[in-house]
Amino acid sequence: MTWNVEIEPRQCIASGSCAAIAPELFVLDGSHARPLHDRIDEDERALDAADCCPVLALTVRDGTEVIGPRP
Repeated sequence: MTWNVEIEPRQCIASGSCAAIAPELFVLDGSHARPLHDRIDEDERALDAADCCPVLALTVRDGTEVIGPRP
């Protein structure tokens, strides 16, 4: 299975938490972060990064279902 990862650039404040938690998945790119790939293999670190985003700019989807950030 694969997941879709998205970062809303207008919402992202470039805190770097996602890149610190999962540098293989996310990178800081100027004034915001971005995923290295739109689709990834299932990876708990992506969910951890979504959970830790201070402005909830990172979304992880399994198909159409939002699975991250977790409630």
